[in-house]
Amino acid sequence: MATIRMIDIAVNFTDGMFKGVYNGKQCHVADIPSVLSRAWSAGVDRIIVTGGSLEESREALAIAETDGRLFCTVGVHPTRCKEFEESGDPEKHFQALLSLAKEGVEKGKVVAVGECGLDYDRLHFCPSEIQKKYFEKQFELADAMKLPMFLHMRAAAKDFCDILSRNKERFSAGVAHSFTGSAEDRDKLLSFNDLFIGVNGCSLKTAENLEVVRGIPVERMMIETDSPYCEIKNTHAGINFVKSVWPSKKKEKYDQDCIVKGRNEPCLVRQVLGVVAGCKGIADINQLSKTLYHNTCRGFTWT
Repeated sequence: MATIRMIDIAVNFTDGMFKGVYNGKQCHVADIPSVLSRAWSAGVDRIIVTGGSLEESREALAIAETDGRLFCTVGVHPTRCKEFEESGDPEKHFQALLSLAKEGVEKGKVVAVGECGLDYDRLHFCPSEIQKKYFEKQFELADAMKLPMFLHMRAAAKDFCDILSRNKERFSAGVAHSFTGSAEDRDKLLSFNDLFIGVNGCSLKTAENLEVVRGIPVERMMIETDSPYCEIKNTHAGINFVKSVWPSKKKEKYDQDCIVKGRNEPCLVRQVLGVVAGCKGIADINQLSKTLYHNTCRGFTWT
């Protein structure tokens, strides 16, 4: 299995589930080292830890510093953008992000600005006007640091693409990660040069999703888990293409040698690769993995 090389571009290692905490209850020990061991054995050789707020970005950088194969993003997720104004001084908050990004770039760890974008499915967390304001603001960060963008787009394709168009000179490349949009949304994203589309279990749920993914050229795609979320479930349309499985146990019966049932993790990016190959009718999975790996090396600012 490990002859295939993969990069998981989206792992939420700051999430409580990787500390063994589920819905506020401690179910098992923190286990990032065991999770990483499975990932490296599966052929993953780099992971990007996602930052979604100033505080989370700090933690993502600290985690990335624990292993030479871990990297991270710095930015504020659309549903968290109220934090700029709740800080009492939005500009000072932005400067703190900028200073963290500089520190992370100097350490060779920060590879993109994000996770940022628009999420109109969850406006109860943050109104669209605030989301738009601080999505646009984060292009200043990308421009200042000469970093690509790690992007989030949910039910907001028109406004998202409008903002991207206005700022296309301010960032070098980007990925719209965890893509679940329509064929029309896909084609809007593909109209931007140097914009990739990130695919995970949530991108592969339905027959319609698979049809949309079929239309993403492999040269414009990256793969991810977005763990601990977005696992490929038995009810998903792509499940028949899954060839690689790991032993699993419920969190209450935790075993460090097994994946936790219902918690996604980076080794399972191998399943995403398998479903992409299957739904696109690609027999040579090694060549597909090489192309996706090359895309990811090209799309991010590695040092």
